[in-house]
Amino acid sequence: MSAVCPLNFERVDANVTRFSALFVAALVGLYLYTTNVFILYFLTFDFVMKLFLNRGISPISMLAEFLKGVFKIKNHLVDGGAKRLAGFFGLFFVLLLIVTHYLDLWEASVIVAVIFLSCSLLDVFFGFCIACKIYFIIKKIYPNFMNNL
Repeated sequence: MSAVCPLNFERVDANVTRFSALFVAALVGLYLYTTNVFILYFLTFDFVMKLFLNRGISPISMLAEFLKGVFKIKNHLVDGGAKRLAGFFGLFFVLLLIVTHYLDLWEASVIVAVIFLSCSLLDVFFGFCIACKIYFIIKKIYPNFMNNL
């Protein structure tokens, strides 16, 4: 199995996505601490901006780009397909957290948040993208997966 993600011919900076994942994880942790659902609304807005509108105007992406520049971190380009799939997973997890919040299922919220945090923090600290592995498997089965997204 390859250690890199399969190509979709769009490259993104892994350092920016790792900063973004760190901010998302921090906000999910803040939600768990405060149970303020508006944090989840902000995350939903940010994921929608990244996935469906313009990644460049996402507040978290802008902050990540800024910090990359402040710390003078060099580009580390990776395939964007897996990172895009990770964004869809992130949006799914945030929406699931909102649903469990309004259904007053705190234990389910904690379970969803722990899974979400685990995936995010694996990418932040170890550069291990679970979505990348899933993307690789799906692309082997369905070669045209996410080509039009």
